[in-house]
Amino acid sequence: MNSEKLLHVANFSTLFVCMVLKFPQIFVLIRAKSTTGISINSLLLELTGFIVFVTYQMYYDYPPPTYLEYPILIAQDVILLLLILHYNGSLKQSLIYAIVFLGGWQLLTVEKWIIDLAMSLCTFISAGSKFAQLQCLWQSKDSGQVSALSWAMATYTCFARIYTTTVTTGDMQVLVRFIIMTVLNSWVLATVLYYKKHAGDVQKKQE
Repeated sequence: MNSEKLLHVANFSTLFVCMVLKFPQIFVLIRAKSTTGISINSLLLELTGFIVFVTYQMYYDYPPPTYLEYPILIAQDVILLLLILHYNGSLKQSLIYAIVFLGGWQLLTVEKWIIDLAMSLCTFISAGSKFAQLQCLWQSKDSGQVSALSWAMATYTCFARIYTTTVTTGDMQVLVRFIIMTVLNSWVLATVLYYKKHAGDVQKKQE
């Protein structure tokens, strides 16, 4: 397989996976009607990182196939956020979040230095979202309603984007972000699987 075909496979497989990436988490949440193990701070930071990243890519006219999945991920994160707020009994806060995110999004492109600064902080924001989820898991010692499948798919998409970024734009900021996100997504996935296995072992002993 030549590099051009591999690039197309990486782009479209990433887009396809991202179209359903949050679905497992959404379905688990709806079925359980509980947010145990899910960090709302992690979701808010992730949503912020996604908005900054896609705005940066569009601002500099990067090839659409390298970021098409982000509007889809943003929409899924919004649905997930509304569900979490609903099950936590704080749905009224959604209006505040909407105003903050829309206002921040408009602010990003007012000046070039703003979007450049935001992008330089994007990796730290996105990394913060993963650490917030890890902290939630460590504190509760229960992966609860966290979907391992969603985290596995997130790990794959970041890994694929390391390749697509390398052979297209070569943007070092973007590349470093994807490398770090791949490592942290893998860490969260491993933690979720560990606590699910632990919970399963405890249940077997009780039986």
